Amino acid sequence: CDTALIFTIDVSNSVDPGEYRLQIDGLAAALSDPEIAESMVRQNAAIAVVQWSGQDRQELTLPWTRIRTSLDAARLEDASQLMPRAFVLSDTAPAEAILFALPLFAQVTDCNNKVIYISDDGTHNSGSSTRDARNMAEQIGVTINGIAIESMGLAISNFYRGAVITRNGFVITARTHREYPGTIRRKILRELSMVLS
Repeated sequence: CDTALIFTIDVSNSVDPGEYRLQIDGLAAALSDPEIAESMVRQNAAIAVVQWSGQDRQELTLPWTRIRTSLDAARLEDASQLMPRAFVLSDTAPAEAILFALPLFAQVTDCNNKVIYISDDGTHNSGSSTRDARNMAEQIGVTINGIAIESMGLAISNFYRGAVITRNGFVITARTHREYPGTIRRKILRELSMVLS
């Protein structure tokens, strides 16, 4: 296994039902992209999905799936499209999302590269220090990359660069939730190509 990738998706109060659907459809479309599916199979990738919002609101929605064949990728796409929303009317605690995700890598110890992908449309307003969570990830060799959704006109990208992504990570900006599907495709391709290069 070359890559273990956890998608952590923001479902806090700032994400309305339509925006949630754009995120889920964008993830499913990315997973069904032939170029991404081929890369996942070639790397024997392991994929999991976490939904998160406030301090005590994290859920492993899709447990680890090994992508050994194109059929595995298709099944993961189907499962992601059917995910019910885990939380509503809650704060934004990205540090807790990271801290929840980190122990999950103990289930995929054979994977060479461990990556948390985090998407968010607001700075944290609940929970512990995002920088401390980011530093903990760095110490155990986990990379954090992000999509900053700036639909509310906030400088989320700068927050991500300063407090969320690891030194070997990157952030891509989506100006609105409608840009999310194309942005997540570019992001996954970049993550997978970094491993292959």
